Amino acid sequence: MDNEKKTGKSLAGFVRYLRTEKNASEHTVAAYFANIVEFAVRVRESDASFDDWATVDREQARTLVMMLHEAGNAKRSIQRKLSALRSFFRYLLRTGGAADNPFANLPAIKADKPLPKVMSIGQIDRLIAAVPQYWESREAAGVTRNEGSAAFSRARDAAIIEAIYSGGLRISEALGMDYGDADLSSGVVKVRGKGKKERLAMLGAPARKALREYLKLRSTSGASRDRAAPLFLNQQGTRLTPRSFQRNLKAYLLQAGLPPDLTPHKLRHSFATHLLDAGADLRSVQEMLGHENLSTTQIYTHVSAERLKKIYLRTHPLAAGKK
Repeated sequence: MDNEKKTGKSLAGFVRYLRTEKNASEHTVAAYFANIVEFAVRVRESDASFDDWATVDREQARTLVMMLHEAGNAKRSIQRKLSALRSFFRYLLRTGGAADNPFANLPAIKADKPLPKVMSIGQIDRLIAAVPQYWESREAAGVTRNEGSAAFSRARDAAIIEAIYSGGLRISEALGMDYGDADLSSGVVKVRGKGKKERLAMLGAPARKALREYLKLRSTSGASRDRAAPLFLNQQGTRLTPRSFQRNLKAYLLQAGLPPDLTPHKLRHSFATHLLDAGADLRSVQEMLGHENLSTTQIYTHVSAERLKKIYLRTHPLAAGKK
C-alpha cells in the first residue's frame, strides 16, 4: 500500500505483524490499515503518520463510535472497524506501545436486523392474477391431469394466497386450518399459531370470495365436511403440505415475473406493513399477527418509515438540497 510509506512506527509494525505472524490476506491488512487511519483522521485530526497511541483514551474511542454513527455507517461496519482497533491495541499492549486498550470494553453494538422484504400491492395483485394464468397455460399445453384437477388446484391456491395476505397468516397456520375453522359469513377464521396458541384472523371480501369458490369444488370432490377435517387438501384428499404449496408458488412467481425468492412469509410481512402504512395502530397489528412481544411487531414500523423516506426523497423538491 502506498500510504504505508508515511506510516508511523507502531502502525507499520502492526502491518508487518499481520502479514508475517498472522498470515493475514492483503485484503484484511488493507481493511485494518484503513480502519486505524480513519480513527487517526476523524478523532486525532492526523494521518497515517500518527504515532502517539499511548495517549488515546476511552473517551476518544467513544467519539469515534459517535462519528461513525453520524456519518451513516451501518452497525456491522462499525463493529468491523472497532474490531480492527481492538486488535491493534492488543498488539500495542504486547509491544509496549500502549498501557491500555480503550476499545476493549465499549458497549456492544447490536447489528441491525435486516428489514423484512415486503411486496407492493401491485405485486400481490400480479401474483393472484398469475394463479389462473398458470393453470390455463398448463391446460393449453395438455400437461394437467385433467380439467377438474387443474380447476381444484387453481381455486385452492388462490384461496390460500388470499387468506395468508388477508389475515396475516403464517403458511403453517393457513394450511393447518380445519374445515370448521373458517366462518365466511362473519369473515373470521380461527388459526393455531406458535405454541399452539389460538387467535382469530380476519378475511376481507376477496379472501372470502376465493374461499367460497374453493369450498364449492372441495364439496363436489366428496371431501369430508367434518369440522376437524383439513381445510386445504391435495389431490389425494389429505392435508396440503407447506412444501407442496411453496413449489406451486414458485411457478406462480415465475408466471407473474416476480422475484423467485418471495415466499408465503413475505405475504405476511406485506400484510403488516400495508396495515401500518394505512394508519393501523401497532397494538392491533401485533394482535392480528399473533406476536407475543410488541418489539417483534415494531420492525414493521421501520419498514413503513423506510418506504416513506424513499417517497419523500424521490418527490420533495428540497429533500436532497435541490432548488
